[in-house]
Amino acid sequence: MQIDSRIAVRPAKLADGRELIYFDDADTTLPPERALDERELDPRPATAQMRQDALTGEWISIAAARQNRVFLPPADLDPLAPQRPGNPSEIPSVYDVAVFENRSPSFGPELAATDATSADALASLRRIGLERARPSVGRCEVVCFSPEHEGSFGTLSRSRARTVIEAWAQRTAALSALPGVEEVFPFENRGREIGVTLPHPHGQIYAYPYVTPRTERLLAAVEAYGPALMADLLERERRGPRVLLAGEHWTAFVPFAARWPIEVHLLPHRHVPDFAETTLAERDELASLYLRLLRGVDRLYDTPTPYIAAWHQAPVHERRDDVRLMLQLTSPRRAADKLKYLAGSEAAMGAWIGDVTPEAQADALRAAIEGVEV
Repeated sequence: MQIDSRIAVRPAKLADGRELIYFDDADTTLPPERALDERELDPRPATAQMRQDALTGEWISIAAARQNRVFLPPADLDPLAPQRPGNPSEIPSVYDVAVFENRSPSFGPELAATDATSADALASLRRIGLERARPSVGRCEVVCFSPEHEGSFGTLSRSRARTVIEAWAQRTAALSALPGVEEVFPFENRGREIGVTLPHPHGQIYAYPYVTPRTERLLAAVEAYGPALMADLLERERRGPRVLLAGEHWTAFVPFAARWPIEVHLLPHRHVPDFAETTLAERDELASLYLRLLRGVDRLYDTPTPYIAAWHQAPVHERRDDVRLMLQLTSPRRAADKLKYLAGSEAAMGAWIGDVTPEAQADALRAAIEGVEV
C-alpha cells in the first residue's frame, strides 16, 4: 500500500501488552517522545466464544466481558483522553490520533491457527450444523480521532481527518495480514440515540474471523447480476438525481432504495477493494469531501445528527475484484424530534418501509451541504 510519509507512525505498548499506535498529523506540534503506560492492569479477558445460528448460518459472538465497559463517564474520567493525575485512561500520552486494542473485545485477542488455508476455513464456517461453536478470534481496535472529550469525525480539522483516514488505511493492511481474519470493518457510531457510551470522538475497527452476513448478501447479489454490479450502480447514480457531492475520485449520493430517513453512500470512482489500496490523492480528496458531507448532515437540524458511518470493504481473501470500498452513512432521525425505530416488519422480517422518498432526502441534504466549507 502507499504510505503517507507526512504522517508519522509511532508504535507503543499498553501495560497489559496490548498494541497502541500513535499517528501524528502532518502539521503536528507534538514531540516524538511518548509517555509509558505505568498502570497495573488485570489480565485481559479470555477470547469470547462464537456460536452458529443454524437457521441462518450466521455466527454470533458471545462476549460477556463487554458488559463491564465504561458507560457515559464524566469528562474528568474519560478513558480515551490522555492520562493525567486522577484519570488513568487507556492512552498514556498526549496524541493527535491514537489506535489501540480494545480491552474487552468482541473478537480476539486470540488469533487463528495457521495450519488451515483461508478457503478451507471459509468453507467450514459456511457449513450449517447444530450447536457449532468456535473461539471468537480476530481483533477489535479503538480509533481515537482527537484528545478532546467531545466531538465526532465531522468536527475535525482537515489535517486531522486526513490522519484518521491514513490510520484506517494502514490498520486495514495490518489487520488483513493477521491469521484467521476474513474481513476488516472501520466504523463510527455517533450519538446517544445510536447507543454510544462515550462522547469522546472515536471510531472502531473490527477484524472478523468470517465474512459478515451483510457482505455475504452482497456477494450473492454480485453472483446474480455479474461482476460489474458496483461499477454499474455507481455509474447510474452519478448520472441521476440523487448525487450530493462529487469530486475527482469520489461521489456521494442517496441510494435508489434508501432504507433509513437519512442514508448516504459514498464510493470511489475506480475499483478499490479497501482503504489499504487507495492512493494518497484519493485519501487527500476524501478528507475534504467526507467532512463536507458530515457537516452538511449536521446542518439538517438544530442539534447534531446521530448516525452510523460504516465503511464496507471487500473480504480479505476472496472476491476482491467484485466488492468495492463503500461508505454507508445511516441515521434513524426522521424529524427534529423523531426517530425511526425498527419494529415488527424491519426487526423481525428484514422487510423495510421507507419514511421519505430518496429524492426528497437528496434535495434536503444538498441544501444542507451547500455552502459547507472545510
